[in-house]
Amino acid sequence: MKLQVITSNLGKLNEFRTALPNIEIIHNDVDCYEIQADTLEEVVNSCIDQLRSKKLNDFVLDDSGLFVDGLGGFPGVYSSYVLRTIGNEGLLKLMENTSDRTARFKSCVGACIGSHIIIANGECQGKINFSQKGNGGFGFDPIFIPDGYDTTFAEMTLEEKNKISHRGNSIRSFAEQFTNIFESD
Repeated sequence: MKLQVITSNLGKLNEFRTALPNIEIIHNDVDCYEIQADTLEEVVNSCIDQLRSKKLNDFVLDDSGLFVDGLGGFPGVYSSYVLRTIGNEGLLKLMENTSDRTARFKSCVGACIGSHIIIANGECQGKINFSQKGNGGFGFDPIFIPDGYDTTFAEMTLEEKNKISHRGNSIRSFAEQFTNIFESD
């Protein structure tokens, strides 16, 4: 089985390849307009509809966000925009006078395989560090410390991160749904 991962983020592509070793992963960075929405699921469903209208099939995509409690859930669904515009330093600056540093990464994976649509969600609880640490990962990884750890995602190997991360959890849920659908067909 070949599965296209729709993303412009090579970090996400590597996470999919690591998490789904028995599926041939093909990179496709076809454009999908990300609507302004309240939930990751709305964004994913919109992208699935757009890509299906372009006659694409056998693809998977992900929308993820960092939800910071001390900032009222911001940046949430606007995480990629916030990362592009103010980055980790800007987010840390916004949090300078914020005592509540609890946060969660959320991921929504959506796929269209044959006539099947699969939606899978994952989450990872944690907190925002006071500074950036680590050289691995991408995005907000250098400032996010998952619960039960004293290191950021950026200080972990990809394999360690995938075992506990929001995207790792959503990909495992996707793989389970994928297996259930195609074993019953």
